[in-house]
Amino acid sequence: MDSKELKKDLFLNDKNGYFKIDEKTEKEIFDFAEGYKTFLTASKTERLCNKNAIFLAKEKGFVEFDPDKKYNAGDKVYLNQRNKSVILCIFGKQPIEKGTRIVAAHIDSPRIDLKANPLYEAEELGYFKTHYYGGIRKYQWVTIPLCLYGVVFDENGEKHEISLGEDENEPKFVITDLLPHLGAEQNKRTLGDGIRGEELNILIGSRPFNDDEESQAVKLNIMKLINEKYGFKEADFRTAELEFVPAFDACDIGFDRSLVGGYGHDDRVCAYPALMAALDTENPEYTIVTVLTDKEETGSDGNTGLRSNYLRNFVWDLAKTQNVDGYRVLRNSKCLSADVNAAFDPTFSDVFEKRNASLINKGVVITKYTGARGKGGTSDASAEYMSFVSQMLNKENIVWQTGELGKVDAGGGGTVAMYIANMDVDTVDLGVPVLSMHSPFEVISKLDLYMAYKAFMAFNK
Repeated sequence: MDSKELKKDLFLNDKNGYFKIDEKTEKEIFDFAEGYKTFLTASKTERLCNKNAIFLAKEKGFVEFDPDKKYNAGDKVYLNQRNKSVILCIFGKQPIEKGTRIVAAHIDSPRIDLKANPLYEAEELGYFKTHYYGGIRKYQWVTIPLCLYGVVFDENGEKHEISLGEDENEPKFVITDLLPHLGAEQNKRTLGDGIRGEELNILIGSRPFNDDEESQAVKLNIMKLINEKYGFKEADFRTAELEFVPAFDACDIGFDRSLVGGYGHDDRVCAYPALMAALDTENPEYTIVTVLTDKEETGSDGNTGLRSNYLRNFVWDLAKTQNVDGYRVLRNSKCLSADVNAAFDPTFSDVFEKRNASLINKGVVITKYTGARGKGGTSDASAEYMSFVSQMLNKENIVWQTGELGKVDAGGGGTVAMYIANMDVDTVDLGVPVLSMHSPFEVISKLDLYMAYKAFMAFNK
């Protein structure tokens, strides 16, 4: 055997994924991305993701889970966790004691939240005070169009759902910035301090209520318009849940249209293929559990995040339907923590170790461990489980790669993997590489997106 043949036999085949697929698969890739763009544009908050996922699940025959009911193989149920997370489940042919197949993605993304007392007027301009949610680079959120979503309960306890700025005919909102002519002192700040948290004030209006001499006339006019449209008063902001997100749609990127740009790829680029795989699965061998969860971007705390017990309780309820112990089900279960990784960016290559970075168009990425520096804050999947997942992907001819989140000492991050692994479940991260992660406009590859869907389908089998 000559050196060329020996290399082919022994070396890693890390070709671009487009060299590994046929024309039929390429068409499937682009078709799948169209559905994803629609979902991404329509699902910019965790509540919208929850609502849209449940709507699609009901169309596929899923019904609300009843822990006191007996279920048969093939039955489809869902659990709505407080309108912010959702679990889809299809009962498998095997007894549940043999374990489940869990796919867990998160549906929250970095954004701008309102403070409890947000509305104020300054120099006859109306503003909202904000508190950002998740890890953002604050300078990226200024001078872009924003839209408003959320829920408000008025003094009578009536719920008002808010949506403003998404439609092209609706007004948008914005955080302003200094002009370069007057930015000399601001330019001396570090990049991380260029825009400060208390400077993320959202401009919401400028027209006064009338021409009398009453102070705060602009604030009064804004509050009057809000009251007329939504029926609540300023005091009701204190109990509201209001979020500002980018006001632009997902779209194709590049002359070849091979990429998708949009807000919220992290982690809806994994949540969507996980959801589609659950909806497309029929009569699985093992019971499948697809979790679309909230609060990952802030550490997974709270009763809609995966550090709470809602997933554990659901699995225990599943076990109860077949009269077995929940911990036995978890011990025999397997999980794909469906979360993104940072795609190698040639412009900023110094923070990556290229040999072990995930690359665009190299397929879905397995991340054995996340965490920071000395693997702090990670579950670090075992060799046995890594082998199980890799063999599954190879058997289905799925394009895949491995990756780390940057150089060892450059930073790091975490996912929900550790919280599920802590339940005694074999777990590894598997997801899509993302450029400009956590920015208001992230970029992903259509090929990588589709390979995630194929991976989740294979896992569900």
